[in-house]
Amino acid sequence: MARYTGPVCKLCRREGQKLFLKGSRCLSTKCAIEKRNYPAGQHGPNRQFGRGRTSDYSVQLREKQKLRRIYGILERQFRRYFRVAQQHSGLTGSNLLTLLEQRLDNAIFRLGYAESRAQARQLVQHGHFNVNGRRTNIPSYILRAGDRVEVREGSAKRTYFKQVRDFAEQSTPPEWLKRDIKALSAEVLRAPERVEIDVPVNEQLIVEYYSR
Repeated sequence: MARYTGPVCKLCRREGQKLFLKGSRCLSTKCAIEKRNYPAGQHGPNRQFGRGRTSDYSVQLREKQKLRRIYGILERQFRRYFRVAQQHSGLTGSNLLTLLEQRLDNAIFRLGYAESRAQARQLVQHGHFNVNGRRTNIPSYILRAGDRVEVREGSAKRTYFKQVRDFAEQSTPPEWLKRDIKALSAEVLRAPERVEIDVPVNEQLIVEYYSR
């Protein structure tokens, strides 16, 4: 499965804001944005505030790239999500965000069982979680209302999951997920609503980008 393997701090610097791709490091003074809030490369400092007028296309592109990077999705898969969002009733932009939120790796992150979506994706790929009683190692698995996610019995004995309860208690899961920290499990109550999705993007600009 293709994925981005380069330095993720460079992605935040390109977008000019924290995308919280490295968990707790993003909240520390080690965050790259705190030190160098401009795009990487020798011309980065000169592009910090831009030159001349920014085109509508550029604004739309940056918004699309930002959302892709937040969820760790490459372009081809992102386009598929957009096509599916178009086929559903309602606003395409909101449908797109809802689909991305319902990914298994994102749900693991939202539950506090991982510090970042990248870490959650790795945990899922290594087969540490069951969905409705079946081992699932597909990060892009779309969760539905009534689905139950839990750490596998064998994985729960590992040091990481013995310590993750303390870490998870520091976060509050969204209302569309019901978490049981003691059992290291959760239930999907419903699909997330737009107001519950705290990602710093304007999804309408993404719709406009793909509607050109």
